[in-house]
Amino acid sequence: MEDTLKALLLTLQPPGQSDSDALNHLNELKGLVKTLGMDTVDAIIVKHREQHPRLLIGSGKATEIAERAEDLEADVVIFDDDLSPSQQRNWESDTGLTVIDRQEVILEIFSERAFTREAVLQVALARMRYSLPRLTRSYGHLSRQRGGARGNRGGGEMQLEFDRRVILDKIDKLEDELELVRKHRDRTRQRREKGSVPKVSLVGYTNAGKSTLLNTLTSAGVLQEDKLFATLDPTTRRASLGGGVEVLVTDTVGFIQKLPHHLVDAFRSTLEEAVHADLLVHVVDVSHPDWDGQRQTTVEVLTGLGSGDKPQLLVFNKIDAADEVLRRGLEIQFPKAVFVSLHQGTGLDKLKSRLIEHVKKLHVPQLLRLPLDRGDLVGYLYKHAQVLSETYTETAIEIEALVPPSALPMVAAFASRV
Repeated sequence: MEDTLKALLLTLQPPGQSDSDALNHLNELKGLVKTLGMDTVDAIIVKHREQHPRLLIGSGKATEIAERAEDLEADVVIFDDDLSPSQQRNWESDTGLTVIDRQEVILEIFSERAFTREAVLQVALARMRYSLPRLTRSYGHLSRQRGGARGNRGGGEMQLEFDRRVILDKIDKLEDELELVRKHRDRTRQRREKGSVPKVSLVGYTNAGKSTLLNTLTSAGVLQEDKLFATLDPTTRRASLGGGVEVLVTDTVGFIQKLPHHLVDAFRSTLEEAVHADLLVHVVDVSHPDWDGQRQTTVEVLTGLGSGDKPQLLVFNKIDAADEVLRRGLEIQFPKAVFVSLHQGTGLDKLKSRLIEHVKKLHVPQLLRLPLDRGDLVGYLYKHAQVLSETYTETAIEIEALVPPSALPMVAAFASRV
């Protein structure tokens, strides 16, 4: 059995950032490291007043951290902030320690938790893009063996260029494969969009409880753990809300602060489920000390995806672990929000009721009378609307249905309202 790796964590606190914000960033990094299966032996906040190009922080502080890591027998030093390739190399050559940043931690987590073909390809592409400027093999001894006519480039330079070409070729192939997978996913989504069932996407910060909510509504059996990024792949299931109303519910990848741009791009197709949804259910862990920062991060990402104007239902989860005074204040501040404890099953009836309200705003309730000999029209409604009830009288077929706006003109043409 392998020994658990020991990590020393660092986050930088720039001028103007509060102590509580710095601590929240550090605690989030602890959560990421825990998800990766490492032990945190120390976590340090470094006051950061100016950029130091060589090591990101001052050389005196760097020496102090290196000595602390040696005393604690840490296997790795992890920065919560991005390290440039040269800074990473300088740290490792100066200290002999393995030094990585938050990006690499998240990439490792994604690598372990990607299961579908699309997610695996997305992770591989993100890895290649991250690795390209970090070709850290030592070619110095080869570069000095220059040989050849007119000062041809040495072996080290040629090897480095060869490796770059290999990575660039892999990036091209991964992008081509991803494009094929995305086209297939788009066709699947288009088939769903032609259907009569409204589409709901669960969005929110990682570990807010989205997968638990999906399982609660649909019995989907999706992995739910008290870890960051427990699930990466979008999962869509049909949920019955009662009264004949159904929705398609999709669990999307969780958001997180300081998510590198290339990772957002790599998982854009996963996040695009939010773009194509009829309704967004924004799940917030109200027990987290930085719940509002997490809420705002989600809002910013959704806005960047072009989904900021989508109809939304705000759901505060984990109210059983939240302060009662905070909850009462939130009820005043967010009067349209729903408060639930998925762990205890509290507030689910209210949540379903609010979901039904939103569905009825999206799909117009209609009570229709059809001729007895127009079974084809009944079939049309079952295909393009949600039929809530069907009653046969002596003179007509009476149908109660939720009709999407796209089907209303057809319905108006062949049916009379009751």
